[in-house]
Amino acid sequence: MKQFDLVIVGGGSAGCVLANRLSADGRRTVCLIEAGGEAEGILKRVPIGGAAFIPGRPKMSNWAFETVPQPGLNGRRGYQPRGKTLGGSSVINAMLYVRGQREDYDGWSRAGATGWSFDDVLPFFRRAERNQRGGDAFHGDGGPLQVRDQASPRPISTAFVEAAAQAQIPPNADFNGPQQEGAGLFQVTQYFDGPQAGERCHTAAAYLASARGRANLSVITGAHVMRLRMDAGRVTGVVVKVKSAEETVLARQGVILCAGAFGTPQILLLSGFGPGSHLQSLGIPVVRDLPGVGLNLQDHVDFIRIFRSPGTAIARDLHALTGRGIARLLHAALEWRRTGTGMLTSPVAEACAFFRSSPEVERPDIQIHFLTGMVEDHLRKMHFGHGWSAHACVLRPFSRGTVRLASPDPMAAPLIDPQFFADRRDMDVLIRGLRKLEAILAAPALAPYRGGELHLKGGESDAELEDHIRARADTIYHPVGTAKMGAADDPMAVLTPDLKVKGMDGLWVADASVMPMIVSGNTNAPTIMIAEKAADMIAKG
Repeated sequence: MKQFDLVIVGGGSAGCVLANRLSADGRRTVCLIEAGGEAEGILKRVPIGGAAFIPGRPKMSNWAFETVPQPGLNGRRGYQPRGKTLGGSSVINAMLYVRGQREDYDGWSRAGATGWSFDDVLPFFRRAERNQRGGDAFHGDGGPLQVRDQASPRPISTAFVEAAAQAQIPPNADFNGPQQEGAGLFQVTQYFDGPQAGERCHTAAAYLASARGRANLSVITGAHVMRLRMDAGRVTGVVVKVKSAEETVLARQGVILCAGAFGTPQILLLSGFGPGSHLQSLGIPVVRDLPGVGLNLQDHVDFIRIFRSPGTAIARDLHALTGRGIARLLHAALEWRRTGTGMLTSPVAEACAFFRSSPEVERPDIQIHFLTGMVEDHLRKMHFGHGWSAHACVLRPFSRGTVRLASPDPMAAPLIDPQFFADRRDMDVLIRGLRKLEAILAAPALAPYRGGELHLKGGESDAELEDHIRARADTIYHPVGTAKMGAADDPMAVLTPDLKVKGMDGLWVADASVMPMIVSGNTNAPTIMIAEKAADMIAKG
């Protein structure tokens, strides 16, 4: 049996950070275990390459989960892509660098996650970041994670920002600065400096690559964690399946779960941590009755409007499934190899707007992702021709879902139930947000790009719009909260604020599952921050 001081389960956005930070001083041996493979190959380096992994057809570096049927989505199963590779979802995401709002983290602190207010977490955001614009009160300039302005944004994305201004949404050049509200172009996790300039800066590249040569760090890929190993009230390692054989990896100091909002609760449940009744129904011995494991699932439900774009002169800068569009991408591949610029550096979701769905709302509760292509059903439904898309998502949903075991078989996918629109308020917020989006899309700045819309005709009533939402809405890939941290007297908190599992020595969690409430924005940057803070706390004992 292999033995280390610390074992990290999950080599994704959080796990790579922890592997680097906890092995840096050489005082402890660290093992990182990942179910997927290495973060190698051109598709994992070229920024737009993430789009190849999202559909899950085939399941390349993607768990490609599905939800249980959703009553709020007319009984449809939602789709939940998650990265299955070193670097995790930072390898397959859109690279959008967004932290959320100050009030999100202050809300965590007020809810019992002491030490996680915005002022507490800002130093860890700054520690992670090396921003192309340099450092300031909000940004870092010395971290491993390179964050840049987009190298080659499309003109239509600038037109969207102008259209938002025409609809009374002011420009905002930095969603991670003093305020989030407004419209602008995303910054992205992409190299701007050095020999990798123009490549995706996922956490396997930013954090893990430089640490792989350390004698005290071991990385095991292709290893599926079956359950935790325990002895005398302490977690002492993990049992993993590599190919067809089970092996045990021992941990002298403890185990850190970084398997994400689905994988972390699944491993906890398989190991006997969770609601006693659920575990007993599957014949799993109860080690610790923690009712909050797998509860509190939150996600950003999202609805897409898709437009065709008229005229080849206007359309030539869009990402399109046409003969000319494919030819442009081939030409862009040469440009990217030469200079690290061009269409292949695009996140496709280039522009954004954060706004309040009504004047009564105190801070933005709607986010718009503006895409330079016709994107539908997670790229599983393709449209020929030139066009563009605008996504609207509810930033702070009221609905809460669950993650449960389908069976005691560790190789079976978990039962994922986001319970989209279980709370009526989420539908009402989204409809109001879509009404405001209508004003942006009808603004003069987008007129040259606006052709026919694929699904809506215009002038729909709220009831008709709701029908469309229930027929087509789904996740925008931000599941969190299924092993939340909180106060010691919170019966639904799985973790104390130092990220230790309640009542068990030698076990921490550090990934998006620890969030008590979802952040108001994309979740990759906050997950990296959580790992940075976790590494600091664990290293200090």
